[in-house]
Amino acid sequence: MHPMQTIAVRAARAAGQTIIRAFAELDKVEVTVKGVNDYVTNVDIEAEAAITYQIRKSYPDHTIICEESGENKGENKDYLWIIDPLDGTNNFVRGIPHFAVSIALQYKGKTEVAVIYDPIRDELFSAVRGKGAKFNDFRMRVSKRNDLKDTILATGFPFKAKQHTETYMKIFSSLFTQCADLRRAGSPALDLAYVAAGRVDGFFEIGLKPWDIAAGDLIVREAGGTVTDFTGNHGYMTSGNIIAGAPKTTSAIVKTARPLLSEALKR
Repeated sequence: MHPMQTIAVRAARAAGQTIIRAFAELDKVEVTVKGVNDYVTNVDIEAEAAITYQIRKSYPDHTIICEESGENKGENKDYLWIIDPLDGTNNFVRGIPHFAVSIALQYKGKTEVAVIYDPIRDELFSAVRGKGAKFNDFRMRVSKRNDLKDTILATGFPFKAKQHTETYMKIFSSLFTQCADLRRAGSPALDLAYVAAGRVDGFFEIGLKPWDIAAGDLIVREAGGTVTDFTGNHGYMTSGNIIAGAPKTTSAIVKTARPLLSEALKR
């Protein structure tokens, strides 16, 4: 195993233990409102601290960007860890057992290592650039369905960017009439992991953050999938507007979405 992947896995599992312990006593979880439809709990903070501790033990000079605490600069600017300690906080707070830890490591701007860990199911999705993607210890690949009518797609509503609701619903409606079914589960990290594992055939969402998608992006690509923004280009890490899936599925989603985009989403 890649040495930095080993640390990422160790950190993800440590955070997962923190999350599972708290999930058993949800009445003791402290919830704070960060913004509109945006929550943080003491568990997010504790899981983030567990991840940072594991990384800092081995790589004290690396830079770390976390969803909750922001950028923790290190002397070595070439290595950047991008962390979401609890992707799916709203699910967690309400006792819905669908959330994950997401950790990505970039070297000079390229993602080299990615880990997404579902502590409820003890499922680990991981990838190293150029080495393929794995589910636990098994190689995984995106689905082989080529026709949109046979696909199940995952999505997330733009609940933090409701100005895009009208455009999103047009895209949703058009895709819904073409595919077999749609899923909205509340954790974009797991949506991307499920694309890589072939559990769903494609995924699209508007307005995500780098820590939501950095790990899933590499895992999908190493599983043989493609990732684009809504215009079919590669600005998704900046815009947060992402489409992922098996190559033909991604192309079909882009083909459907592109004519429906508002001017704001064409940028």
